[in-house]
Amino acid sequence: MSALAQKTCIPCSGGVPALKGEALKDLQKQLQEDWRVVNEHHLQREYQFEDFRQALAFTNRIGEIAETENHHPDIYLGWGRVEVKIYTHKIDGLTESDFILAAKFDEGGQ
Repeated sequence: MSALAQKTCIPCSGGVPALKGEALKDLQKQLQEDWRVVNEHHLQREYQFEDFRQALAFTNRIGEIAETENHHPDIYLGWGRVEVKIYTHKIDGLTESDFILAAKFDEGGQ
């Protein structure tokens, strides 16, 4: 299990700056390479599956992880694919918790 996946998401109450620059790059290096940091605003990844049933099962697994962590991503389900977009809505940007959730999805969702 990755070091990030072992951590717990911390709820954001606002008032903290979003991560930028090198801080984002350092955290991104700890994720699987398919994750992209988009405009220093959100994390995004698309997972591919053989059919809708597998994509739906994955969506349900990561949904449970999100509930456990009380950190909720945007999830787009389609035939054979699931796209995940993660950011901290309270600050409209990225925090370490977003990277923790991404790592948990990669380890627990598969």
